[in-house]
Parts: sequence; structure tokens; C-alpha cells
Amino acid sequence: MKKNPKIIISGGGTGGHIFPAIAIANALKAKLPECEMLFVGAEGRMEMERVPAAGYKIVGLPIMGFDRKNMLKNVKVALQLAKSMLKARRLVKYFKPDIAVGVGGYASGPTLRAANWAGVTTVLQEQNSYAGVTNKLLAQKAAKICVAYEGMERFFPKDRLILTGNPVRQDLTAGLDKKDEAYAFFGFSPQKKTILIVGGSLGARTVNQSVMAYLKEIAQADIQIIWQTGKYYIEDAKKAAEPFASKELVVTDFVSRMDLAYAIADLVISRAGASSISELCLLKKAVILVPSPNVSEDHQTQNALALASKDAALMIRDADSVKQLMPVALDLINNEPKLKDLAANIEKLAQYDSANRIADEIINLIHE
Repeated sequence: MKKNPKIIISGGGTGGHIFPAIAIANALKAKLPECEMLFVGAEGRMEMERVPAAGYKIVGLPIMGFDRKNMLKNVKVALQLAKSMLKARRLVKYFKPDIAVGVGGYASGPTLRAANWAGVTTVLQEQNSYAGVTNKLLAQKAAKICVAYEGMERFFPKDRLILTGNPVRQDLTAGLDKKDEAYAFFGFSPQKKTILIVGGSLGARTVNQSVMAYLKEIAQADIQIIWQTGKYYIEDAKKAAEPFASKELVVTDFVSRMDLAYAIADLVISRAGASSISELCLLKKAVILVPSPNVSEDHQTQNALALASKDAALMIRDADSVKQLMPVALDLINNEPKLKDLAANIEKLAQYDSANRIADEIINLIHE
């Protein structure tokens, strides 16, 4: 292997792509301190801020997503794709990577295609149970494809699949032993059941509406709620919750200590993003998943179904959530046998040490 191997990591667009990319980079850097890494993302997307904050250099491509609603806008999309392909080929030519890693998202397509044309070995990481279009197109020339779910041979060549799971935030699992600290932090009682409701940093409109529709019933249920609304919905949520104000109902736009929130959660209500599901598996939490309908290929529904089919989670469709979510949650929180079954079954799906396992696959290919 070269003394100072060069590695390109490309993808992004959402936290679900960016966090695994950074986790893989950190694992590679720990194992190969002398390696040189370059990230390639999409201009204007969150990776252009998150990656430099993590200490890595990133270059942006002028690429954007395909618009399924307004076909005329795709004329511009095609032009930006052509520009991105040209820029990606120049980047590969001048950086001369030994390997290129794609984590999904807009930028990974042109970057890994350019790497393929230059004869550079490529590796894919697919977070979801339903493969994204970009990764499906790149799979035929990938040396290895690291996946988080079983059964992915329906999308990818079976002989190149490696079941590694998705990298997750390590601090979350470390917090499971801090229950006393967690109850004190939130001002909660260890004698009562706790529901954690999370909709991501921006929030989930339908999930928030579902909670607001049943605040009276929640107040009468003798349970504790941590309700993370997201920044766009906090004012409406606080106004709706004001008549039911109680130390047993914490309404916040952002949970600063998510490790402590998970530590005391008997039940979690969450969207069905790949990273969130991987965390919940490792945390062994009973969960109700409400897949977002506003994602490509409806992959969150596929993620949720993969768990629900194994009795590892309950799934409620977004369209049904306002009527069904909180009645189901208030019934489930008092059903101890069902909570235990869900927690036991989701734990069976956990994949440990994913970032290091993916890094090892990449290093093995560099060695070849």
C-alpha cells in the first residue's frame, strides 16, 4: 500500500448521508493517520458546513436533485449535472485518489462515475433498506457495497455485499448508564413511564400535529413526555401545550442531551431515517415509526416496514398519524410485555462498530 494513500468520500444532502461519511472518515484517519482525504459534496447543501466543522477539506459540485413535479426545471438540472461531471473528472485527475467512497446523495454520482472512468477502485455505503437511485447506478462497478439491512441483493450484486450497518453517534449508547442523571436533568420521576418524541432538528409537522391533537389525553395519562418539536414548530407547540403545562411535559425545539433523553425513554416516536433506526437498534428501544412521505423513493416507509415485519417496531403512516399515533402510543406505553418484545426484537437487528468495519473494508481494498 502507498505510504500516504489518498481517499475521496463523496455524497451528502442530508444528515443521514453526512454523519456516516464523517464517521467513516474518522475511523479511516484513526487507522491510517498518514492518509489524505478529500470530501466532495453538493454546493449549498449542509455538508459544505458540517464537513469542514469536522476538520476535513470539501469541494462542492454545482449539482441538484431531479425535480419530479416540474419537468421544465430539469433542463437546468441536466446542465448542472454536465458541469458537475466535468468538475468531478478534473478533481479525480488532480487529486489522484487510491479509492473513492460514495455514501449516497447528489454529489456521489458524478464523483464515483469519474473515479470509475479513471480506473479508481470504488466503495458504496447504502444506509437504507430501499437503495437510492445513485447507488443502484454505481453498484455495477463498485468493489464493495456496505449495507445496513439484509436482503439487499435485490438491488446489488450479492458477491460484493457486506452487512456492516450504519455508523451512529457513539455518545448515545454511552448515556444508557446515566439514568439517574437523566431523570434529574429533565426533572422527571423514575416511577413513571417516559415517551420521547423526536422529529429531527427541523421537526416533523404531522408528528407535531398528532401530539397537539391529544394534549388533553396526554395530560390525563400520568406519564412523562419529552417532545422535541424542531425549530419551525416550537412556537405553535408551546402555545398549544400552555393549558396543559406540567413538569411532566417538556416541550423543546432541540434536546441538547439526546443521550440522556434516550436513557430514560420507555418508548420512542420517530421518523424512519436510516441513521435514526440504526441508533434505535443499538439503544434497544421500543419505537413507533412514522415514515416521512417527503423523501426520495419513499425509502423511510421501506425502512420502517423492514422493522415492522420482524415485530421490531410499530409503523403508522404519516397520513394516519393525527388520528392514530397518540392513541396507539398511550396504549403501548402501559403494555409492558409488548414494550419488552419490541425492544428485544429491535436489538436483534443492531450492527455494532459499523464505522470501523467499513473502514477496514476500504483499507483492505487499498492494500490489494
